Amino acid sequence: MLLPDRNTIDRLLRSYRSQERLVLARPYDVPARRRFEDTAYTLCVLMGERTAREAVRAAERYTAERPPATAQR
Repeated sequence: MLLPDRNTIDRLLRSYRSQERLVLARPYDVPARRRFEDTAYTLCVLMGERTAREAVRAAERYTAERPPATAQR
């Protein structure tokens, strides 16, 4: 199974949290809300989850794990 790049997921999580704060501070900012929803959707797709909340939790668990060991030759 292909797994997403941890750095990409970490970057998306930081972006999601930043955009979440912005949307909470300015709820009527439509472009900000769209960026937030796009980021949430991307996390859902990459983490294989149906909701943003589940995707964020899965992404947090995934980035907290140690990377798999590489095969020794």
